[in-house]
Amino acid sequence: MPELCDLTATSLRQLIGLKEVSPVELLESCIKRIKNTNNTLNALVTLNYKNAKKEAKIAENQILKGKNVGPLHGLPIGIKDLEETKNLKTTFGSLLYKDYTPKVDQQSVASIRAAGGIILGKTNTPEFGAGANTTNRVYGSTGNPFNPALTCGGSSGGSAVALSTGMVTLASGSDYGGSLRIPAGFCGVVGFRPTPGLVPDETRTIALNPFSVLGPMGRTVSDTALLLSAMIRYDHRDPFSRSIDASFSNPLPPIDLSKLKVAISDDLGVAPIDNNIRKVFYERVKIFQHTFAKTEYCDPIFDDNIHEAFEITRAMNFAAEYSNYVKKHRDRLSPNIITNTELCKKYTAEDVAWAKTEQTRFYKKFEHFMKTFDILISPTNSVTPFPHTKLYMDQINNVPMPNYVRWLCPTYALTVVLPSVCSIPCGRDHKKMPFSIQITSRGGSDRFVLTVSHALEKLFSMNPLTARPVPNILNIAKMKKSKTQNITAS
Repeated sequence: MPELCDLTATSLRQLIGLKEVSPVELLESCIKRIKNTNNTLNALVTLNYKNAKKEAKIAENQILKGKNVGPLHGLPIGIKDLEETKNLKTTFGSLLYKDYTPKVDQQSVASIRAAGGIILGKTNTPEFGAGANTTNRVYGSTGNPFNPALTCGGSSGGSAVALSTGMVTLASGSDYGGSLRIPAGFCGVVGFRPTPGLVPDETRTIALNPFSVLGPMGRTVSDTALLLSAMIRYDHRDPFSRSIDASFSNPLPPIDLSKLKVAISDDLGVAPIDNNIRKVFYERVKIFQHTFAKTEYCDPIFDDNIHEAFEITRAMNFAAEYSNYVKKHRDRLSPNIITNTELCKKYTAEDVAWAKTEQTRFYKKFEHFMKTFDILISPTNSVTPFPHTKLYMDQINNVPMPNYVRWLCPTYALTVVLPSVCSIPCGRDHKKMPFSIQITSRGGSDRFVLTVSHALEKLFSMNPLTARPVPNILNIAKMKKSKTQNITAS
């Protein structure tokens, strides 16, 4: 019989509402799992046991008294350590904030609390979310639950690992060049990049650049949609914020996949992809492509300019956010922060104008491309997980990568055109590590993308080759405690 912490969030929420599961029992199950696995994996870096236990008891009493409760009522949730949490340490993975405790929640966290979510702890992230390998000088590295010596991806790596192992039922994340999707892909869970503004973010320094978004993670698509339903709202402080779609609070409806026209692309026309990953992708596509009305192997109309357009915009954002930090605290910052911030010095205003013009061109081309297809399917990651002692993948197919972000192209190329994207597990790769695909459609298609992803997830679950992989919890519990972590508890 599975432990409570291994059940889906949607099932647990129903059982709590039926008084068949107590929030107190569920929390204890999650805490037990944390104690058995977190020493090895280092996914949760600040633990909130004391307050979580108080909130679980209150949640239990509210259910017993028949009070109206929210959609996340009684569910233990992990919050990425980039999001500010009231009275709970928030370090941003940086030595500059290693002792910082916010006095208020940022809106995304406040929304989760208001919906009844119980914040069990903060999940690890690279410094300020820079990089797709979850490691920092405050807490150390987070290991992959399928092989702790390997990377879990990033920057929402702690969230992905905590979910995959049942430490929490749901977790928040953020995505710029793939920070929700990449760790979801490496850890066998679901990561959803919503349309910019659907989940408002009042904290961005450059609010008019919508590359960075907040979003949900879950073990299933339904779980992910459940968390999203609590996170979406209108907030005038985010210029891309939009009115609430109340339908997100309902269960995802069925969809007839046999009516869909689908584009299949192994590299989006521009991404470096490991030859083994390419082979696995095509093997999986052959298993499920008959489900659709039409599939066509074709790439979005991207070209190599997409790389520099993304990199220039990224450098501009880093300069706006971290220039003063680099000037005053260089010795306390990670190489990723310093490199990206100083990269902006090589660009001119004309370069920035070119980058934004190119982004607009790619956006329009993608919109035209998606007039022909309902969805686009592509691999989430370019490579299998590599040792977390490496900051990034420096070569693919023996070809050196020009910089530390190029291996992220399967996700960042899509970021440039501002779509709605869901990464879902699709079995294991050639190294027996989790393998995932991205389901993409144009911006504003969030509910449609989740609905298609949910239907595919059900289809995948029927075949051992495509079913969601699950880590071996007993093996993790037997491993030695990591020497790189520094977990705080309250």
